[in-house]
Amino acid sequence: MDIYGKTALVLGASRGIGRATARILARKGVRLCLPWYDWPEDVESMIDEFSSMDMGHIFMKADLRKAGEVKELVRTFKRETDGLDILINNIERGGMPIVHGSYELDINRNQWQREMETTLHAKWLVFNGCLPLLKQCPQACVINLSSVAAITGRAGIAGLLFNDGYAAANRGVETLTKTWAKLGAPNIRVNEIMLGIIDTRHGAGTRGWKALSEKQRRQVLDHTLVRRTGTPEEVAETVLFLVEKADFMTGATLRLDGGFVLGNEGVPPMPQGILEKESD
Repeated sequence: MDIYGKTALVLGASRGIGRATARILARKGVRLCLPWYDWPEDVESMIDEFSSMDMGHIFMKADLRKAGEVKELVRTFKRETDGLDILINNIERGGMPIVHGSYELDINRNQWQREMETTLHAKWLVFNGCLPLLKQCPQACVINLSSVAAITGRAGIAGLLFNDGYAAANRGVETLTKTWAKLGAPNIRVNEIMLGIIDTRHGAGTRGWKALSEKQRRQVLDHTLVRRTGTPEEVAETVLFLVEKADFMTGATLRLDGGFVLGNEGVPPMPQGILEKESD
C-alpha cells in the first residue's frame, strides 16, 4: 500500500502511542484527522506540532464514546476529504489496580463502565461510523490497538496494572477485529496489535509505573523476555508495517509485548526419558 497522499484517522494522537503513530504517518505524506477530548496540555502541543506541517491536518474535539459525536466527526471528515484510507483505532481507558484500587470504592463507581465504553464500545462506534468512508477507497486499512491484558487478566504481576474490566474489554477487541475483517473484505484489511507494557501505556511515564515499588518494577521486567518495556516509537513502526507492507494480512492479531505473555519460566534440559531403560 503506497500511503503517500492518503488520509488517516488516528485516535489518541495527543500523547504516547497515538502521537508517535501520527508522526510516522505524517512523515510518509499522510493527511491526518486527529480527534481529541481530554488532556488539554497534550492537545495544545499536538495541535502546535501538526498544524505547523502545512498538510491540512484536521483537529476536532469529540467524545468518541457518544454516537452523536462520532457521527459529527465522520461528517466533518467527509466534508474535508475524499475518503478514509487508514483508521488507527487507538482508544482505551483502563484503571490500574495499583492506582485505582478496587471497583467497590466510591471513587470507582463508574470505572468498569468507563473502561468498557472507551476501550471496546468507542472502537465499535468509530469503525461503524467510518465504514462507508473506508469502502470508498480501493484499498484501506484498519488497525485496532489492544492489550495483553486480554490474555493475562488480573493475575500475577500483571494484576497490579490491568483491571478486570479493562482485561475483559480488550478480550472483546479480538472478536471485533475478526468480524470487521470479514465485513471489510476484500478491500479493507483489519488487523490488531496487542500491546504489552509500553512506556506511556502501563510502563514508564504513567502514574501506575511510578506507584510500583522498585521490586515490583523489576518483577515486570523480569517477566518480560527481552527484559525491558516497549516504546511508542516501536508501536508506531509496527503500525507502519501493517499499513504499508502487510497487504496479505487481515483478521490477524500481532502481539507486541517483548515476550511478556510467555513469562520468565526457563526451558528445562531434555530429560533422558524412561523408554530406553524399560527396553533393556
